[in-house]
Amino acid sequence: MKLKPLHLLLAAALGSPLSAAWAFDAFVVRDIRVEGLQRTDLGTVFNYLPVKVGETVDDTRASEAIKALFATGFFNDVRVERDGGTLIVTVDERPTIAQININGSKLLEKDQIRQALRTQNFAEGRIFEQGVLDAAVNELKQQYYGRGRYSVIIKTQITKLERNRVGVQFDISEGDVARIQRINIVGAKAFDEDDLIEQLSLTTPNWMTWYTRSDQYSKPKLQADLEALRSFYLDRGYLEFSVDSTQVALSEDREAVYLTINITEGQQYKVSDVKLVGDTVVAPDELSRLIELKSGEVFSRQKLNRSTAAISERLGVEGYAFANVNAVPQIDKESRTAAFNVYVDPGRKVYVRRVNIIGNNLTRDEVIRRELRQLESAQYDGSKIKRSKQRLDQLDYFSEVTVDTAPVSEASDQVDVNVRVAEKKTGNFNIGAGYGQSEGIIFVLSLSQSNFLGSGKQFSAEFNNSSANKVYSFSLQEPYMTPDGISVGYNLYRRDTDPSELDIGDYSTSSYGGSVRFGIPTSETNRINFGLAAEHLKLQTTSESPDRVLDFIGRNGEVNTTFTTTLSWGRDTRDSAAYPTRGMQTSIGGEVTIPGSDLDFYKINFSNQLFIPIWNTTSLMWNLDIGWGDQYNDSEFPFYKNYYAGGVTSIRGYKFGTVGPKDENGDGIGGNKKLVNNVELLFPIPGMKDDKSTRLSLFADAGAVWGTGHDVDFAELRYSAGMAFTWISPIGPIKLSYAKPFNEQEGDRLESFQFQLGNVF
Repeated sequence: MKLKPLHLLLAAALGSPLSAAWAFDAFVVRDIRVEGLQRTDLGTVFNYLPVKVGETVDDTRASEAIKALFATGFFNDVRVERDGGTLIVTVDERPTIAQININGSKLLEKDQIRQALRTQNFAEGRIFEQGVLDAAVNELKQQYYGRGRYSVIIKTQITKLERNRVGVQFDISEGDVARIQRINIVGAKAFDEDDLIEQLSLTTPNWMTWYTRSDQYSKPKLQADLEALRSFYLDRGYLEFSVDSTQVALSEDREAVYLTINITEGQQYKVSDVKLVGDTVVAPDELSRLIELKSGEVFSRQKLNRSTAAISERLGVEGYAFANVNAVPQIDKESRTAAFNVYVDPGRKVYVRRVNIIGNNLTRDEVIRRELRQLESAQYDGSKIKRSKQRLDQLDYFSEVTVDTAPVSEASDQVDVNVRVAEKKTGNFNIGAGYGQSEGIIFVLSLSQSNFLGSGKQFSAEFNNSSANKVYSFSLQEPYMTPDGISVGYNLYRRDTDPSELDIGDYSTSSYGGSVRFGIPTSETNRINFGLAAEHLKLQTTSESPDRVLDFIGRNGEVNTTFTTTLSWGRDTRDSAAYPTRGMQTSIGGEVTIPGSDLDFYKINFSNQLFIPIWNTTSLMWNLDIGWGDQYNDSEFPFYKNYYAGGVTSIRGYKFGTVGPKDENGDGIGGNKKLVNNVELLFPIPGMKDDKSTRLSLFADAGAVWGTGHDVDFAELRYSAGMAFTWISPIGPIKLSYAKPFNEQEGDRLESFQFQLGNVF
């Protein structure tokens, strides 16, 4: 007798009315035979089959066997039959995926698509199941939805191959990016809807969204924007503000997004009182001064967060690494006020057991450890931890630096400090070009390594060529000649200059020289530098050379050698070197020739850049640059050491070098005294407020140079005002400015529009 096919046995097992008709007598299994296998191992079937030789099988056990084999997912069909004492199991194997082809993908790389398919267990070599394929297609669509491609169409074709295999082809039509056509904020009463939309990073299309892509809908961006909206209200006293719901609607072609945000503002609250509660450890008056919230003013969550963070940092300085500072409000809805109890729990004072350096495959441990201000076996100090991270970031050796503290399990008063770094390439070989409106076309070839063999030493070799300057240079810098941070650097160079290309004289110079310089840190932000330099310079003239050049050569010769010593002091507290918004950079120093020089002269220089944040991403920059040079010992101040003014980096609107005294040919000759003053309002480009590579500014410039024998006369100051644009582009910095000059003098050469591409050396 043989058992009936699978679907009938399943009906019996499930209690179908057919069960009585297909019941059969139990029998003892003497042998088991499996038929229909192509790839699946026989042992695999026996492993899953719940029936063994010698056991008794009836219709219930047969149904259990069929269910067990189906549960493996290996088979499309399973039949159980009886031939005497032999149990015959016949299977129809599911095909395997032999190949996956992807057509039409441009936004996503094929490897990205294959990885997305693998997350759904769909890959070559796996069993093919239609349900798994459907889930894989849905996952792939989610990948495109996350990138704003809601109109994506994904079709699949299944091709049967030999040996029970299939090939699967994905044909993808990615469609266009869905763009936000309208943003509505429903429920806003206290503030204008446009002001609220300005707080969001998502925008409707504008003139810059081709670059920022902020008009492309993204769910993570929306969540961040909702938090930004919440912060906007909480910073203005609306303690009960809430986002009730959001609706994202798509147009019929799925290429336009309509975003609606429903909010409840609530009432505005003022602060009635702020109290410190708990074990303050530090004098309460000192901590109270760190609280920015004041009684009677409108509540601001930003001020409250800054206050609790400042208290935590202050306790961290005393060694309390895990201090808890929480502000608990007591809201009075009738008076619309809130009192805050700031609970302070310093926890246990802790000490640092070990400092672990992780991730430095190239950079030596000592290069990292010498920048750390938190030492092992010392009391934990949060300010030193913070400063250590800042110093490592300033090295520019690492793409990421993180510092965390881990409690030591066997000692409750100890922590380990883990410094994790992700190294980046610090060597550069550059071949490039730039253009300066004064310098002309510049060709640059440079080789540099700022972390040579992981030692922290810096060296560079450079060649650059322009119509006015040709420079060949080599430099080497050892930032830690001593463990205390005394640095030493060396420089060798050759420079050929043709001032006639800059309209500041028909002559040329050829010079070579070198220098050695030392730096001594006096604090975390201050440094003293001094050095020695030697230069050999030759003047070359033509029949068109001005009298001042010919007269100088007549008195001093066409070849001069000078030896100078330099001394300077610098301080840098800026928050960023590339995109500063606050802080100050100051430098004051001078150089003077020493015995053995053909000429005796000195120069004193002072520069100061101050950045003051005004609001949000807008800052005010004030730059002051002063220079003074003169001769001594009845010598002569060399004209080729003169200061010059004018140009995109000085007094905009005036051509470089043409401000100040002129010679008989009308060319600017510069002067031994210089004053440049710039005031600039810096702000992001509208629609690009989160972009740190571009900036717009409104500026006002003033300055002049005065020659030897002429007194400083402020009536001779030139002025200009205008707008500038700066972009740190992949090919180098680009500076554009449009200025209106004022108080121009006879002979000044004006350039309302000025620009510079790349670094000009």
